[in-house]
Order: sequence, then structure tokens, then C-alpha cells
Amino acid sequence: MPDVHNFDLRAQLLAAALAALERGEDVGLRALAREAGVSAMAPYRHFRDKAALLGAVAMRGFEDLRSALLAADEQPDARSALVAQGEAYLAFARARPALFRLMFACHDSGPPTDEGNAYGVMVRRVLELSPADPEAAKLACWSAVHGMATLALDGGLPIGGPQLEHAALCLVISGLTGPALA
Repeated sequence: MPDVHNFDLRAQLLAAALAALERGEDVGLRALAREAGVSAMAPYRHFRDKAALLGAVAMRGFEDLRSALLAADEQPDARSALVAQGEAYLAFARARPALFRLMFACHDSGPPTDEGNAYGVMVRRVLELSPADPEAAKLACWSAVHGMATLALDGGLPIGGPQLEHAALCLVISGLTGPALA
């Protein structure tokens, strides 16, 4: 049995579920319990069922995505920051495709409203641009980047690599703010 003084079962189950997901394996509470060396019922103290566990894994993914977007956001102006965020979003989706798909499979109510999450990082920069229609501007940015990420995972992006993707992101941002970005 694990040492109870140095053991956070919830965190261990989340880490194991994320690792299994990223290896392409089915994520099951019983298998995770075996891996953690605890009884088959122990995970149910933290997650009512598999869906709750996967929901928690998805939330962890949104936290990781937010961190990546905040790192990309360290640009002097909002337009450059939005382009960098878009590139970070694409990189996250490509690096962690199973997690990315889970995050949005579990998230079925449109973009979240909480400004403190990954979506809020983009929203803050869009609002700095003072677009005439901020709701349309937020939708344009989010759907363009999310659409590109989904196409990248499905093999539907045209050949052109990072330069073409950068140009497309610049075009979207230019449409919100005026003159084209270089």
C-alpha cells in the first residue's frame, strides 16, 4: 500500500488517466486503481464515475492550455499576442491531441464565460483592440484558431506549414483591427 502521508490519490489518478489517454489507452477507474496500488473502490472517493474522472482530466487540460497561452501572450501589443496565442493553441493541439479532443468533447456549451481561464486569455487581448463588435471579434478569433487546430488534427490543413498558419492568423487579426500584420 502507498504511504498515506505522501500520497494524493486524486492527483495520482489524474496523472495516470492523462498518461493513459495520451498513450491512446482506454481510461478506466479499475485499471487506474490497480496502477495506483489501491482497492478498486478507492477512486470512487474522488470521482463518482469515469465521466467525472475524464471531466477532471479535461479541466487539467484547460489549465495546461491556459499556461501555454499565457506564455505566448507575453507580447508588447494585442495583435502580436493574439497571433502568438493562436500558434500556441495549434502547438498544444498537435502535441496533445487526445487531451485536446477530450477537452472539447467534455465541453459542450460553447466558449466558457470565466475570464480566468484559457478562453479569457484570448478575450482580454481581443477587447484591448476595441473592435466595433466585441462578441463577433471573440467568436472570429476563437473559431478560427479552434478550427485550424481541429483541421490540423484531422489532417485537413493545406500543406504550407507554420508560415501559412502564421499568415492565416495574421489575416484573422487584421480583419479585427485594420491593416494587415506582417
